[in-house]
Amino acid sequence: MTATIVRVVVAGRVQGVWYRGWVVETATGLGLGGWVRNCRDGTVEAVFAGPEPAVEDMVASCRQGPAMARVDTVDRFGHTPEDAGLTPAQGFHQRPTA
Repeated sequence: MTATIVRVVVAGRVQGVWYRGWVVETATGLGLGGWVRNCRDGTVEAVFAGPEPAVEDMVASCRQGPAMARVDTVDRFGHTPEDAGLTPAQGFHQRPTA
């Protein structure tokens, strides 16, 4: 089965509210690979890779986020493994701020 790979940029009150930790837990629970990081402009960027239904569930979940977050927008972009900086069997992890 070919993995679906999506990059999202989430804007709103998404830093300092445990958004990245929530993404790691949620994506891991869905069996996704990829990464999440804060961006200096106040957004959170993430890449999700895995079966299409799980990726779609994750993107939909990002529109809500954890209890303390306020999500204003979720911009979505398709990616290849090379574009997304993914390697096979990498799992899901948090990256440093970009």
